[in-house]
Amino acid sequence: MMVALAGAMFVALFGWGSNYFGWSDPDGKVQLALFTTFVLGLVCGYKTKG
Repeated sequence: MMVALAGAMFVALFGWGSNYFGWSDPDGKVQLALFTTFVLGLVCGYKTKG
């Protein structure tokens, strides 16, 4: 359940976050930071679980 929620939040922020929160991201740095944070969270969760 939490994985689905985290995935949905990631997709929403990655796709429509700039419109919702109003940030300017012409170089894609905010999206890169979101993607990196999500991947590192997956790695940490995997390491903690097993």
